[in-house]
Amino acid sequence: MLLTAYGKQGDFNRAERVFSLMNKKGYTPSVISHTALMEAYGRGGRYNNAEAIFRRMLSSGPQPSALTYQIILKIFVEGGKFKEAEDLFETLLNEEKSPLKPDQKMFHMMIYMHKKARSYEKARKVFALMAERGVQQSTVTYNSLMSFETNYKEVSKMYDQMQRSGLQPDVVSYALLINAYGKARREDEALAVFEEMLDAGVRPTHKAYNILLDAFAISGMVEQARTVFKSMKRDRFTPDLCSYTTMLSAYVNASDMEGAENFFRRLKQDGFEPNVVTYGALIKGYAKKNNLEKMMEKYEEMQACGVKANQTVLTTIMDAYGKNRDFGSAVVWYKEMESCGFPPDQKAKNVLLSLAKTVEEQEEANQIAGNLDQSSNEHRLNRVPRFVDGDSDDEHDEEEGATSCDERQDELILLNSDHGRNSGGLL
Repeated sequence: MLLTAYGKQGDFNRAERVFSLMNKKGYTPSVISHTALMEAYGRGGRYNNAEAIFRRMLSSGPQPSALTYQIILKIFVEGGKFKEAEDLFETLLNEEKSPLKPDQKMFHMMIYMHKKARSYEKARKVFALMAERGVQQSTVTYNSLMSFETNYKEVSKMYDQMQRSGLQPDVVSYALLINAYGKARREDEALAVFEEMLDAGVRPTHKAYNILLDAFAISGMVEQARTVFKSMKRDRFTPDLCSYTTMLSAYVNASDMEGAENFFRRLKQDGFEPNVVTYGALIKGYAKKNNLEKMMEKYEEMQACGVKANQTVLTTIMDAYGKNRDFGSAVVWYKEMESCGFPPDQKAKNVLLSLAKTVEEQEEANQIAGNLDQSSNEHRLNRVPRFVDGDSDDEHDEEEGATSCDERQDELILLNSDHGRNSGGLL
């Protein structure tokens, strides 16, 4: 019991001591003990140690259980060991070699892994394989596929297929479909699904509320977004900074900067400190309206408050100056990215090149982009290697967050809605 508790906490130091003590006392560690130590390493970011425990179980025993396989698959995925996860799953699929058949949770983890790796076709194949192998598909299975479809027609098709299979949509299903319609600017369909969800008596979770909010905000459906925002409070979910920022972006996307400024003041009055995503929404709004004076006013306010710009904000400002026929200032802001520690990405490079109109500007843009690309490569090569715990893409995710607070929340909901309930500590 103690070892299992340390495993769930990711306290591998204490787990190691208990495991060693068991050996000294003559107690042969069981599959449960081995699995707990393996989980402790995984939760503690020691992915190689976790894998070593698992390999030792395969070679010397005790025989891994279904829970052991569930946990090691998750550890491989979290640690970016996608090949190891795929190889292990293939072994489980081999009925001649495998000691057990992969269960629903293992299939879900593989779908999630392929989504994380952007291997969408492989995810679809795993989905189809579930039916072939007689593994029951659940609402979570369909949600997983819906979450990475970019075409609202495909999301709607998957939603209908789920219902034809006799499965009831949950709050995530509704949120994903609303989000797809919202991104496609199909406001009527998005609103109809929202009303269908309420009629079905489905009450959103806090995270799902934020996704619903984003679904309406992305297409500037202010009234619908306000309805969701008010519903959060009615259901006793306290809106967080992400909720406020998403609501703010609804005004921005509706080109209602007066409404955005009013809500920005409310955000601060309610005790929240605006972050780079919040300021980024306002900067984006003024850039779209070609109001460079107000755009820079917000940027300077952000700097004065100690909030550092990210690459998305700097790219927005660069683009705004370029579109205002001020290529020189656009170049200055392009170089500012490097100064701020953000080597310009391909998007920034493409924006700069698109802003260059004359032959001279095009030559300058190509030269600067090329030089900074070389500088960026040197910067990356000279960095001290970081042995991360599977979260190496967090910095990128935070930068991308300037356009949406909730781009990653569907992954959290998809996993927590299924694995977190009955996995025995899997997540």
